[in-house]
Amino acid sequence: MGEGRRGLLLGAAAYVMWGAFPLYWPLLEPAGATEILAHRVLWSCLTMGALVLGVRRWPQLVAVWRDRRVRLVLTVAAVVVTVNWVTYIWGVNNGRVVETSLGYFINPLVTVLMGVLILDEQLRPLQWVALGIAGGAVLVLSLDYGHLPWVALVLAFSFGSYGLCKKTANVGATESLAYETAVIAPFAAGYLLWLGAQGQSGFAAHGAGHAVLFMTTGVVTAVPLICFGAAATRVSMVTLGLLQYLAPVLQFALGVLWFHEDMPAGRWAGFMLVWLALAMFTFEAVTQRRRQLRLAVEATTAA
Repeated sequence: MGEGRRGLLLGAAAYVMWGAFPLYWPLLEPAGATEILAHRVLWSCLTMGALVLGVRRWPQLVAVWRDRRVRLVLTVAAVVVTVNWVTYIWGVNNGRVVETSLGYFINPLVTVLMGVLILDEQLRPLQWVALGIAGGAVLVLSLDYGHLPWVALVLAFSFGSYGLCKKTANVGATESLAYETAVIAPFAAGYLLWLGAQGQSGFAAHGAGHAVLFMTTGVVTAVPLICFGAAATRVSMVTLGLLQYLAPVLQFALGVLWFHEDMPAGRWAGFMLVWLALAMFTFEAVTQRRRQLRLAVEATTAA
């Protein structure tokens, strides 16, 4: 199997696993979103620590710790990914799977908007049109819901902020997540100890199988990340960008077909506007990429 094909399969596997998360988090109920988050952070920290040692990335982790700027950026990343995780778990376990999918549908557009506002990047005309349509979609969905789709917006902006932090830090995925979970782990452990002292912990209250499910949250977090990291080195960014739509498509399908969430006409209209904006955005990105490659080939030939 060629490297490109292997990368495509690994990337697809990562996004399919992320897309299937709505089937996993309800298994941990009746634990609340905060308790599930605390377990995810704690077990992810242990899993990533073992992984760092297993693949011998501890020198890179030490380098992260010694670099004050990187340490600060990744601490911010740890905070925003914690917000993202707890919002997603809460949304899935409270009948808002469709709205969580919306968050990841609009995330690429939010990321572009953040690039304009924070990094002073310039948008091309079709990108502005796509952003305008996405803004209209949020307005339509707000009217349908009766309020801003806050779960989707928190997910989109927190994950966009997380991506910005990762881009700024510019360190490997393994040591990065290991550091991030290590920053939050003491708070997670303290919260779980407090729950236990109050007699409210769900960890050992529903049988050994339920406790084992809590322990798998670290593996469930790490495996898609490893697949994604392996894919990122084998396929183009355009391919990776297209693959990212697999997760929200699966989440949306699960919300409508598996969890039978309501989809009134106004909600369908809002989602169709989001999909139109994404289609325009993706078309523009692919076209621009091809144009750049053609110009590069022409420049090489001329030389």
